[in-house]
Amino acid sequence: MLQYNHLEMIDALQQELKENPLLEVLPLDEPLNNKEADNRNDLNDLEEMAKEPELPGPDPFDVDWENYLESYGADYSPRQRDYSERPPLENMVTYSHNLFRHLLEQLQLSRLEETDRRIALQIIGNLNESGYLEIEIQELAKSLEVEVSRVEQVLTVVQEFDPAGVAARNLRECLLNQARALYSPESLVVRILDEAFDLVERGKYDGLARKFKEPMETVQAALKSISSLDPSPGRQFSNSDTVYVVPDIFVVKVGSDYSVILNDDGLPRLRVSSFYQKQLHANASSAIAKDYIQEKMRGAMWLIKSIHQRQRTIHKVTQSIIKFQRDFFDRGIDYLKPLILKDVADDIEMHESTISRVTTNKYIHTPRGTFELKFFFNSGIPQGLESIASEAVKNQILRIVKNENPKKPVSDKQIADQLAKTQIHIARRTVAKYREMLGIPPSSKRKKKF
Repeated sequence: MLQYNHLEMIDALQQELKENPLLEVLPLDEPLNNKEADNRNDLNDLEEMAKEPELPGPDPFDVDWENYLESYGADYSPRQRDYSERPPLENMVTYSHNLFRHLLEQLQLSRLEETDRRIALQIIGNLNESGYLEIEIQELAKSLEVEVSRVEQVLTVVQEFDPAGVAARNLRECLLNQARALYSPESLVVRILDEAFDLVERGKYDGLARKFKEPMETVQAALKSISSLDPSPGRQFSNSDTVYVVPDIFVVKVGSDYSVILNDDGLPRLRVSSFYQKQLHANASSAIAKDYIQEKMRGAMWLIKSIHQRQRTIHKVTQSIIKFQRDFFDRGIDYLKPLILKDVADDIEMHESTISRVTTNKYIHTPRGTFELKFFFNSGIPQGLESIASEAVKNQILRIVKNENPKKPVSDKQIADQLAKTQIHIARRTVAKYREMLGIPPSSKRKKKF
């Protein structure tokens, strides 16, 4: 269970509830007992709840189930809900409007004959999520057993579909088709894309002015119009699902200290069914039934203990991280320290593999923002007589690039020289590696000509 994040944990418990009939969920309106209400995020309480249960002795009925069940309350009947006013299920079905469906609707409204419609369908089916054609015209013609010229004619029709620029074979064709839909054929924007796109790619703007015999101001205005075109027209129809992050831990500053609060929102409060406990001791129950109930009873008890064990471990790891990274919580990312799994493992006397499972795919919400637990583990880079975390160095590189002159961006060597002034000595190739990890292009591509 340690490797599950909050949402995965909820799914796992729901699955256990389906498979183990002895598990049941306390209703939301049932009040917590005093211990639960006062100490749900107290480490000492979690320590007590997470103690390893003793292995059952030779007599499986030696467990005091009655006292256990009394501490969790009596049976309850689920509320009956009225579903009569809900709409029928067939009215609740929906489909995402992706690029393929959008183009297919336009194809169905077109006047293409059957063969051309079949070609168009193949073209639409071979577009990537950005809207570009991923198959060669010759290969498409061969697979459909038609002339290449006919495929090109149908491609021209598909390229007139919405969004403008779709079904292009390269960036130039994509931008040119958009420009033709917006401007007259004689406009400088269309002429530049049609006749001199290579000069645009190489940044030879003075060459454009000479080629078209236009003043630089006019060329700059045309280039500004080109930069407003969409290089990925199909992206607006992307049907990729949004990934939501639900924090597993909340860190709240109280006075001068930080409190750890575990997120148990949505996690069911489990108990063992008293109905099956009664069946376990009923004389009418068969030996096979009692064996089954006892097996499920043991599994339910171990599950409840495992949940407390998981919460306790996450709590201890988070407290250890706060202890090591206190400067980050107080002062920000520039003060993030180098930290490895072994440091936390030694601190709380657990194995490194346990720390690795706890910190994988889990998020923590802090006064400084929401981070993955792995964020706090960084390699160290020398800074004078001490060390600084690699994430802090990346943040300084990002700050340097944001403050640069757009017409004269700083090179990787200049970034390394600026970092050296703050006692951070790293090689130019290390700066380049961190810059690429941050998604920052090289200085030659960041330069603004106008």
